This record gives sequence, C-alpha cells and structure tokens, in this order.
Amino acid sequence: MPSPQQARAQASAITSGRTGPETEVSPTSRLRALFDGPHLSPGQRRIAQYLIEHINEAAFLSITDLAERVGVSQPSVTRFAAAVGFSGYPALRERLQSITLGALSGGPATAEVNRSNELQAAVDAEIENLENLRRDFTDPDRIIDVGRKLSQSTPLTVVGLRISASLAEYFAYAARRVHPDVRLVTRGGSVAYDALLQSRAAGGTWVLAFSMPRHAQETLTAVRVARAAGLKVALITDLALGPMADEADATFAIGTGSRLVFDSYAAPGVMAAALLQAMSDAGPERTQARLEEYENIAEQHQFFLRE
Repeated sequence: MPSPQQARAQASAITSGRTGPETEVSPTSRLRALFDGPHLSPGQRRIAQYLIEHINEAAFLSITDLAERVGVSQPSVTRFAAAVGFSGYPALRERLQSITLGALSGGPATAEVNRSNELQAAVDAEIENLENLRRDFTDPDRIIDVGRKLSQSTPLTVVGLRISASLAEYFAYAARRVHPDVRLVTRGGSVAYDALLQSRAAGGTWVLAFSMPRHAQETLTAVRVARAAGLKVALITDLALGPMADEADATFAIGTGSRLVFDSYAAPGVMAAALLQAMSDAGPERTQARLEEYENIAEQHQFFLRE
C-alpha cells in the first residue's frame, strides 16, 4: 500500500477566476482599502488594525492618545500616517473623521460584525493571491524547468532568513525525501556565507532562496555571495522588481497576505509545493526509491501514529 506521498509522486505530475468579494459599503471596508496598498511594518499594522477595529472612537483621538492606546510611540504614528499617504497625523485624522461620521449611530453589535469581517477580508485577500497563482500556473513550463535544475543540483541549498525561515524549513524538510543532499540555511552573516561557499565547492549549482516582507538585507547579501561563488539562484518572493529580483536567475513573484498584523503565506506555500512536485517529477525513479526507503524506515521506527 503506497503512502500518500508515494501516490502523489506516481500520479500527480504537474499539468498544464474567481472575481473578488463584493465591496462592503462600510467604514471598515474603506479603511481596509486605505491601508491595504502600502507594505506596512508589523508595528504599523498594529496601528491600522486598531483604527479599523475602533474607528468610531479612534477617529477623534489625539496623536498622544492613539499612540498610548496602541502601545507605540508618537513618531511611530506620524510615520504610519506618512506610509499610508498623508502629510501627517492631522491629515489622516481628518480623513478618518470623514469616513466615520456616517456610521456614528452604529452600536456595539455593528462594531462586532466589522471586527469579524476583518478576518474574513484577510481570507478573501489570500483567495485572490491563490487565484493569481492559479493563473500563473496556466503555463507550468518555467516551474518544471526550475524544478529540474534544483533536482540536479547536488547539494541543493535552501536559504530563508528571519521570517522567511519557516517556508525554507518546510521546503527543505520535504525536499530531503526526494533529494540526496539538501542543505538548509536559516542564519545570516558568515554562517550563511560558509554554507554557500561549501555548497559550491561540493558541486552544487543552484540555491533556492525565500524572501518575504520585510525583506532582510542579509538575504540580499547572501544571494549576492551565492552568485559571486558561481551558484544560480531561484527566488520565491512577493516582488517581481527590486534589488532581490535583480540578483536572481529565476524569480517567482507570489502575493502574500498583508491584512493582519503579520503576513500570511498561503500562495508562497503552494508555490513551494509546486516546485517540490517539479523536483519529484524530474527524477521519478530516484523519487520513488527514496520515498520507499523513507517509508520503510518510518515503519521500522514508528515515526507516525497509525491512522
């Protein structure tokens, strides 16, 4: 009886929308549209989330009171106002007041509904990211080609620093099931440089790097070190343009969820799984042999609960 992973390797080789949610006519919807465009830091998203959840009250707070309520400094509020396109906090507060005046009669029940809709809006944004990724998958040739190159690189180095480490760990964990030598780098600086240089010296040809917002300077430096050493770089990120993409040999620009305080990565996770599938398809015999070997070891040592 093949395992689920073995069955996928045998039967699910890569082959070659939905409109957005209805616009909500509400103050929270207008605030989400106002704050959704810029890439905000986690601290700035806390301010945005507080304003969305407490719009009726927050629109009339002084900068001192708002900073105290959110737990940030007054300069942080000023920087937030500039980040979302205003000359300063007074201009932002004026806009907030104009948005909320029509909803002042809404009671606690209305506020509660709006708070729950913020989570639904975050899911809707991720659905849109996945729809965009689905359209990108219409022509899978580029993914298949990069997957084959990653499969042929021995060793294969996977880089993910700071918040990108979780995606890199997922990819490396799964890739080790179908690839003989996967090296994971989640620390920057000289540790990353040593790992990249050793990978190249051992015969590696490709690196897969993850770079999610906020993009770390040390990730860009590591990518440049890899390129200087003669390694090719495949990059999964959220931006098609910029210094990180300029340094990569193949860039997959995938949308991230940015409506909550911290980003969510539904679409980048699917992209990572698609590259894993392409790697598996590139060497079906090796993939099958390695999965069978792993299943035997897992059974022998009882790695998993019996379902």
